[in-house]
Amino acid sequence: MTQLTLPGIEAPRLHHRLFFAVQPDSDTAARIADAARRLWPDAARTGRWVDTARLHVTLHSLGEFMHIPPDVIARARDAAQRVRAEPFDVSFDRIVSFSGRTDDRPWVLTVSDVSHELIDLQRQLVEALKRTGLRPPRTSFTPHVTLRYDRSRRAPHTIEPIAWTVSEFVLIDSWLGKTHHDVIGRWPLDRTTPI
Repeated sequence: MTQLTLPGIEAPRLHHRLFFAVQPDSDTAARIADAARRLWPDAARTGRWVDTARLHVTLHSLGEFMHIPPDVIARARDAAQRVRAEPFDVSFDRIVSFSGRTDDRPWVLTVSDVSHELIDLQRQLVEALKRTGLRPPRTSFTPHVTLRYDRSRRAPHTIEPIAWTVSEFVLIDSWLGKTHHDVIGRWPLDRTTPI
């Protein structure tokens, strides 16, 4: 969300980022973190690793807020209940540096071959959000898990594929600047659930 500013009056600080995501189970998250840290054991001096418990693939952002409006949460939950998909497997096998601020470039785990089921889940979610009246920011969807933020760039590396079964998606409230996530909704993947 954006807010108009007046000369001499600082815009209020945004505290929350709300987004839908899929998360690896804890064992897979540990394998992901271990694979990245083994590639770059010297990286600790130039940036910061994302905590293993916060590793995720963002499906869609709903925006940033000072306080999350209850109607946004209600509409997001309504949209999530409309999604129909069965559990599916995803596999990630490349670590690359994304472009970004020169002091805060994301290093991410991404895919050589995108999962069609993951793309479909994300597409369904965006369409459901539109039907509830939410107009989330337009963004392209590049499935990835952010591993670290760093001022240096690294050459892409192919790693042994790390796979997991996506059996649910979640709604996350990320506390900006606090490195803290609250999961405020979970939806199991089960195509047979009645609408």
